Amino acid sequence: MTTGPPEPVTRRLGLRRWRADDRPALAVLNADPDVMAFLPAPSAPAESDGLADRLARRLEAGPLGRGAVEAPGVARLVGLTGRAPVDFEAPFTPAVEIGWPGARPVGGRGDAIEGATAGLGATVGCLGLDQVVSGTSVGHRRSWAVMARLGMVHDPAEDFEHPGLAEGHRLRRHVRDRIDAGRWAVVGR
Repeated sequence: MTTGPPEPVTRRLGLRRWRADDRPALAVLNADPDVMAFLPAPSAPAESDGLADRLARRLEAGPLGRGAVEAPGVARLVGLTGRAPVDFEAPFTPAVEIGWPGARPVGGRGDAIEGATAGLGATVGCLGLDQVVSGTSVGHRRSWAVMARLGMVHDPAEDFEHPGLAEGHRLRRHVRDRIDAGRWAVVGR
């Protein structure tokens, strides 16, 4: 029997657990400089394979994790989405974060908002969380737009220096948005 979060299906996307045959497509995404523009650095295939293994294990272990996103008829893997505990100390932790890194080849179709909406709905509905957060580097305007479309609220007082990035790194300054279950019940439908 498999554990882990439900696998929501949207109008155009399937959100699912990781499979061994996802490794090559994930490696392509993780090596693409455009896809990784707002993440620390593109990954070598071995690093990407390690990430795939960690993502799969986390989903099998329980309800927190990021799953594969596919666009049937378009691409077998367009990115990943889901929820995970914030794994560093900050004024807003402990917290659960929703994320939606995506693929450039099918960009512009609204996959990020569609996948994030499904993932956020499953997170709030299945886990009964009071709130969910999301963050991105200050220059990542597309991700900010997804957070706004989800109904997340930005509080500049919660912007922070990401402790996983070195002082002076171009992506170190981050914004933090959040949405509580009551607001999601209104905007998420």
